[in-house]
Amino acid sequence: MTVTLEKVRGVWGSAPSKNYEQLASRFRGVFQQIREGAVQRENERKLPFEEIQLLKEAGFGAIRIPREEGGLGATLPELFTLLIELGEADSNIPQALRAHFSFVEMVLNSPKGEQRSKWIKRILDGDLVGNAWSEVAGAKAGSFLTNVTRGEGDQLFLNGTKYYSTGTIYADWILVLATRDDNHIFAVISRYAKGVDVIDDWNGFGQKLTASGTTRFTDVSIKEEEILTEEFNAQYLAGFFQMMHLATLAGIARAAATDVSKAVAERQRTYTHAAGARPSEDPQVLQVVGKIHSLAYAAGAIVVKTAESLQQAYEVRLSGDVENEEVLNDEVEIEVSQAQTVVSSLTLEASELLFDALGASATLQTKSFDRYWRNARTLASHNPLIYKERVVGDYAVNQTRPPYVWHVGRS
Repeated sequence: MTVTLEKVRGVWGSAPSKNYEQLASRFRGVFQQIREGAVQRENERKLPFEEIQLLKEAGFGAIRIPREEGGLGATLPELFTLLIELGEADSNIPQALRAHFSFVEMVLNSPKGEQRSKWIKRILDGDLVGNAWSEVAGAKAGSFLTNVTRGEGDQLFLNGTKYYSTGTIYADWILVLATRDDNHIFAVISRYAKGVDVIDDWNGFGQKLTASGTTRFTDVSIKEEEILTEEFNAQYLAGFFQMMHLATLAGIARAAATDVSKAVAERQRTYTHAAGARPSEDPQVLQVVGKIHSLAYAAGAIVVKTAESLQQAYEVRLSGDVENEEVLNDEVEIEVSQAQTVVSSLTLEASELLFDALGASATLQTKSFDRYWRNARTLASHNPLIYKERVVGDYAVNQTRPPYVWHVGRS
């Protein structure tokens, strides 16, 4: 039987559940639309507002909401497998949705009540949440210059400047990390509130369309109910934040594998000293393609396997098994750290090897193959690998518990 290239998706392993194909089929048409315009958006630096709107309309942002509350009830392995597929289409978009899915996870860990119900409804209606967490000014590590103060009466005001506000320009709400009376708090405010200014000034060489720019808050009026309680948190969320990057990386590896296969199959020109009449018949070229696919397979398999542990931590958290929750969370954090060090390397190697299978024409900007390495290198620079490797080693040798909260700033 002849299989056309367009039908070959690669052999990426079994689905994470029996229901996955039915779940994924709801979104693959949108993923395909997103992939078709990825190179043009990259070359023109066109932010994917329309593509993210398509995902909103398809209900993608609400897939983790339980069925009994009106959602699709996706498990964490299902979520991260879908994010790998989305990352294959355009790696900017799952990173732009990182804050949203992290906030959804916070909501799922909150107790039933008015605040939870309000956010469940907003998420089901398609609302997206961005972030305003990081600062690069004079704040010391572990502290924030962005703060909530009280004006006349009971009126609260938010002031400060945040950077790396990934995805916030596409969002309806902003999750802000700030200081109030010397305590850290999370507040969720409208993206369109008076005094909020979201600026697309991200100038990194990769992940250019995530809009990871600056957000300024100038005397933004906020309400007490917009400040989240401590109950909107869970320890495994530290690993969840990092897993969003790992799923995106695995998606990049798959995209590189898919593109190199297609390019080799279509390529007519070869070299006089090549081992085949054309690249698709050249065993050396096929070996490179095979290695890239193998690297992509391994990256995806590691991400899905790690997501199974996150799912277990989520279920233990909901069950109220406090005795086992702490130990399990430590193991999950170590598992995610181990995955980070390997998945990053696998994806970087896959995105670099692509050029060994193709000629110099592969470096043309119109093809934008370089975006895979640039994007992977940018993602791999988040939460530095050297610290993750040290944390894993310290746990293995000394049983030192991993850190769950870390900030960037002056020492």
